[in-house]
Amino acid sequence: MGIPALQKRRIGAYIIGRMLRRTDRFPLVLMLEPLFLCNLHCKGCGKINQPREIMEQMLSVDECVGAAEECGAPVVTIAGGEPLLHPQIHTIVGQLVRRKRFVYLCTNGLLIERRLEGFSPSPYLTFNIHFDGLAERHDAAVCHEGAFAKATAAIRKLVAAGFRVTTNTTFFKGQTAEDAARLFDHLSSLGVEAMTVAAGFNYENADDQDSFLGREGTKQLFREILRQAKPEWTFNHSGLYLDFLAGNRELTCTPWGNPTRTLKGWQRPCYLLADGYARSFKELMEETDWDRYGVGREPRCADCMVHCGFEPSAVLETVRHPFSALRVALRGPGR
Repeated sequence: MGIPALQKRRIGAYIIGRMLRRTDRFPLVLMLEPLFLCNLHCKGCGKINQPREIMEQMLSVDECVGAAEECGAPVVTIAGGEPLLHPQIHTIVGQLVRRKRFVYLCTNGLLIERRLEGFSPSPYLTFNIHFDGLAERHDAAVCHEGAFAKATAAIRKLVAAGFRVTTNTTFFKGQTAEDAARLFDHLSSLGVEAMTVAAGFNYENADDQDSFLGREGTKQLFREILRQAKPEWTFNHSGLYLDFLAGNRELTCTPWGNPTRTLKGWQRPCYLLADGYARSFKELMEETDWDRYGVGREPRCADCMVHCGFEPSAVLETVRHPFSALRVALRGPGR
């Protein structure tokens, strides 16, 4: 299926407009975290290990909408925590959709049955369902038996109701290319629009510190996966990013491409690292020492190949060098 033409046109026009204005740094996606509270305790998650007083707080509707207006990115990804636990999530999404932001609502799918009423299908709203593998692996990763089956049922319900649906998959040590292929076959058969993939980031405060792949492990796994790619697999990524995951090219991180607004403020420098918080988006963009971060500069970045930092780089590279992107598309990413 893939990303609709409307979204491609809007985002393409936004990028070209910023480049024509010679804007050095501009956001592509706002990562909005209105809460850290979650109904799961995933072993590889570094977001939910917060002090109790923080876990009990939530951003207001005005704060969420204000962050989107302040940032100006055409896409807003609502993460957490579990966004469907926010009592005003319907209003937050509705306000953003009315402003014609492309909203990706990230969820583990467990609350879809109870919370779907109040949402309406729209080209500006996509439910992004979390999967970390096939049933046994996924249930173990999220520490909840039956989570895979419930997420699968949620997708079927959403697709039947006419909603846009994508998936988000994080791979860890022990994942095989064969099992990944079976997962992508399963998700594609459900009628999802596209699939987002990445290797897990080694959060310093994640419960499980032994399951992260590392850079070479990531390249090897994705090279093997992409060699098995089928026409029905549609990824929510540029070809250049997938080629990067397979180790066929180098990209530098673009941390300002996906700025993050949390309960604590605008997170520096990116969605994955929290080295302080800015009071405004302007302060984040103008006063963050961006040159301090990235592979070869900051040790914590050494194994990172996550899309929040490298997909913006790949998208900008595609716009600047379309023929390079075309060559990758013709031969197939990762091959």
